[in-house]
Amino acid sequence: MAVAACSTDFTRDSACRDGHAAAHLKFISIFLIFFTSVIGVSLPVLLTRFFHGKPLYDKAILIIKCFAAGVILSTSLVHVLPDAFDALSDCQVASQHPWRDFPFCGLVTMIGALLALLVDVTATSHVEHSHYNPVETEEKPRTDSAGDIGLLVSVDSKSEIGNLGGGSCHRRREGEEELVKLKQKLVSQVLEIGIIFHSVIIGVTMGMSQNQCTIKPLVAALSFHQIFEGMGLGGCIAQAGFSFTTTSYMCFMFSVTTPMGIVLGMVLFSITGYDDSSPKALIMEGLLGSFSSGILIYMALVDLIAVDFFHNKMMSSNQGLKRGCFVALLLGSASMSVLALWA
Repeated sequence: MAVAACSTDFTRDSACRDGHAAAHLKFISIFLIFFTSVIGVSLPVLLTRFFHGKPLYDKAILIIKCFAAGVILSTSLVHVLPDAFDALSDCQVASQHPWRDFPFCGLVTMIGALLALLVDVTATSHVEHSHYNPVETEEKPRTDSAGDIGLLVSVDSKSEIGNLGGGSCHRRREGEEELVKLKQKLVSQVLEIGIIFHSVIIGVTMGMSQNQCTIKPLVAALSFHQIFEGMGLGGCIAQAGFSFTTTSYMCFMFSVTTPMGIVLGMVLFSITGYDDSSPKALIMEGLLGSFSSGILIYMALVDLIAVDFFHNKMMSSNQGLKRGCFVALLLGSASMSVLALWA
């Protein structure tokens, strides 16, 4: 029964399996995907630097971030998770123990989301304790010449206490702003880790494939995929306010991950002849895809969408901006979802 279920159209498969043509397509895809990745991740960063300090800067970056959240959410739910489920549901895997006995795709996705939560909570707690120490003031009792214990408060002392209180509030606000910035940087870094997992899987899978019928539509679809996903990550990087060196490094890492994954897949195939459709390759693809999907789902819903739509004062006081951000969220989700027709 398992053999019958796994039967394929061998005539079409043999016609599509052309190693020379597949290698030619892969070399084209390496440069094309790198170029589109650079455009996608750099565009939000350049736009925010251009508009920085201008009246519409805060609103523009918020709309870009909402578009980014839609892209990341769609990437996780429409692209990564279904691919992981398909890999673990393949008849070569699903017919074996223990893969046929338990929904591992959902389990590993949940583990990825919980691990992202653990990293988020731990890092946030560490940042709060390290960078935020509230200033406390005390009024100590003094004894006057008659022996009575009381507080000697004069006009000058009241003025000093008032100045101290004002300085404390100012330092408190600065501490809170610093915490927000540090949290945004943490979100961007964890988000890039999840995207890199996903990009490596895509690249290695394409690099090991010898099926030109599969690679041809992937080259075009992945180019657009990298533009939209890069815009999502670039929007978060831009808002975090990293230094020029760190921003350049994060953009570079995103841009080269998928091309390097393709090269790695080609090297692995040439050395081992490893079949990308073997059960072990499918299991690895399914588990890594599920894990990265869990990370991306958590980051999109908790650290991007929930933070902006429920805890952003600028959006809560401006209904027009809130509607614009929701439209941007829908556009980001829709633009990435449409690509699922080809990849």
